[in-house]
Amino acid sequence: MVEEVYSKTQDKMQKSIQALNRELDTIRTGRANPALLDGIQVEAYGATTPLTQLASISTPDPRSLLVQPWDRQTIGDIQKAIQKSDLGLNPMSDGVAIRLIIPDPTEERRREMVKLVKKRVEDVKVAIRNVRRDAVEDLRKMEKDKEISQDEDRRAQDKLQKLTDSFIEKASQVGQAKEKEIMEV
Repeated sequence: MVEEVYSKTQDKMQKSIQALNRELDTIRTGRANPALLDGIQVEAYGATTPLTQLASISTPDPRSLLVQPWDRQTIGDIQKAIQKSDLGLNPMSDGVAIRLIIPDPTEERRREMVKLVKKRVEDVKVAIRNVRRDAVEDLRKMEKDKEISQDEDRRAQDKLQKLTDSFIEKASQVGQAKEKEIMEV
């Protein structure tokens, strides 16, 4: 019973770290990364469609992205969607594919991105603490219902605290690695 609560808590915390990794992949660092374009929605065929469903995205070199639509008729729509996005990228089309050159961010822009990374890491830390809080409430309810003893409750809470500390440390490490990548010139 206690192990079930612990296991669920560990899974939820792991998912929080995975979500942080996905979120940080969308932050532009100056290095080309196909994940930069993950959130872009394109008006094509009378519907809004994710860019990743309309084209393949590759990185021919560290400073550029190559978007190759499966249907050439969507090139104009894809260009418009990229220009509307807040990525600050200028798409160049040759009629077959779209090339995006990733400029080096300014020092000021790098600092803004670091602040954004810190905010997202802090949000994940709060989410991890909320997961711990929910698990502790479950344990207290189990103790109140006489399903576990007071000693088992205390041991389980100590174990949960250690788990929480380890996941918060992981979130910090992920954030520090991204900050280092952003500030790299």
